[in-house]
Amino acid sequence: MPWALLAVLVLAQICYPLTGGATRAGLTVATVVLGWLLSVAHALLTRGARVAAALVAVVTGGGFAVEALGVATGFPFGSYDYSGELGPKLAGVPLIIPLAWTWMAWPAWLTAVRLTQGLKGGPASTGGVKKGPRLARVALAAVGLAAWDLFLDPQMVAEGYWTWRDATPALPGLPGIPVSNYLGWLGFAVLLAVALRPLAGPSVDRVDRRDAPMFALYLWTYASSVLAHAVFLRLPASAVWGAAGMAVAAVPLAVVLWRGRRERAVAAEPAPRVDAPA
Repeated sequence: MPWALLAVLVLAQICYPLTGGATRAGLTVATVVLGWLLSVAHALLTRGARVAAALVAVVTGGGFAVEALGVATGFPFGSYDYSGELGPKLAGVPLIIPLAWTWMAWPAWLTAVRLTQGLKGGPASTGGVKKGPRLARVALAAVGLAAWDLFLDPQMVAEGYWTWRDATPALPGLPGIPVSNYLGWLGFAVLLAVALRPLAGPSVDRVDRRDAPMFALYLWTYASSVLAHAVFLRLPASAVWGAAGMAVAAVPLAVVLWRGRRERAVAAEPAPRVDAPA
């Protein structure tokens, strides 16, 4: 099921730059729902109901709460308003927005686990994970999720799906979006990563071959976003910023997966035959 959902999601994203207007808005909503289903279904199928419920509670529920707070008060992202193009709202927040947080939070977490699982250091924490790797995991998961917004926000603002009341100061080349937005994303992503592990349990501290669809999703999101922004969406600045930000997790992940594949291939090769002398 995860591979099938990923295939449909990729197809929907390929179609995105080929559409416009209401069709593009509808495709945006459909893509986010597909992404949410993919991540939650993968968590459920590979790690059980507790992990899936924790993912929904922490990220979907927490994402909605912080978005509602942001719309009402301007904290922590800055003052902004959503248009009516992304479907029904609750407390001023389109219901698909917290689904988007969940869509990318799960592959970002698994990516961080994959990149830190060999680390050593420090005494064990209460949950049994060494403090050094645990802190590195939280940091990587948070950066891996928050960096996605370097692609997402410029794209959605360009489409008019939300607007900022005060967009200063902004990153060079990314007008219309305040720096506070990216800092808010990063801070909240840290909270999500800290909260997920205690609720989800120890099964989220390990990765295996069942997680290949999530690694594929993360790397596809990275590569396709760079290409789409640079070529199809005509947003070269966000292509550069997003490429640099997500590279912190995406590039090491690609290297680690490639090395793992090479090692498995070498291990599977039969030993050379040595004939006894006549």
